[in-house]
Amino acid sequence: MRKASLIISCVFILFQFVSAPSVLCATGQEVLNEIQNRYEKTNDFEANFTQEYIGKVMRQANKGEGKVYFKKKGMMRWDYTVPNQKLISNGHTLWYYQPEDKQVLVSDVSKVLKEKTPLAFLAGEGNLSRDFDLLNLSESVSQKGDNYVVELAPRESLATLSKLILTVDKKTYTVLQADVIDEMGNVTRTRFIDTKTNVGLSNSFFQFTIPPGTDVIKMQEPSAPARGGK
Repeated sequence: MRKASLIISCVFILFQFVSAPSVLCATGQEVLNEIQNRYEKTNDFEANFTQEYIGKVMRQANKGEGKVYFKKKGMMRWDYTVPNQKLISNGHTLWYYQPEDKQVLVSDVSKVLKEKTPLAFLAGEGNLSRDFDLLNLSESVSQKGDNYVVELAPRESLATLSKLILTVDKKTYTVLQADVIDEMGNVTRTRFIDTKTNVGLSNSFFQFTIPPGTDVIKMQEPSAPARGGK
């Protein structure tokens, strides 16, 4: 259950960071502004991805790959080929399907988005400058090109996110990699390849029909602590 919650949290956080426009700026704040502007102009996108979870204690990383699709108003679809699983949201319901276990976890998207955190980008309410503090902007050089590396920290305390590191193409400002680091120091690293924006994805593409014989587990919202009691 903890693994499922972590996956769901990480993919939501990553939604707003897939692409950015070509701009003539070199400061961290300007980069954040341009990412924000691009998100507001992007209705949907798709990309191939690779993902790895690097535990603080575990020596061997857990890896995954597949294709991801997003559309505004909270719709998304992560089709993993490795491992065999799906994470789908139609903007109201979120399904995490594991066919080999014949199990699907179901949750309410509105409960995930109710707080003003990075997850609120799915509801069109997120703002990088408001929700994050800029820690550092640096440059890195790879065989494929020169990149910017932007380090951010959330202004609200989150167990699943203590730092976010974005690797951005220096010429196009496309986000090539996003590292989500939790409070324990575990890293979920997602690389995006061949990103395409505004491709005209239909709403029906983000619906999920639960296969017969699948166990359905409904994820409940944590109960709020009582106030004013003695």
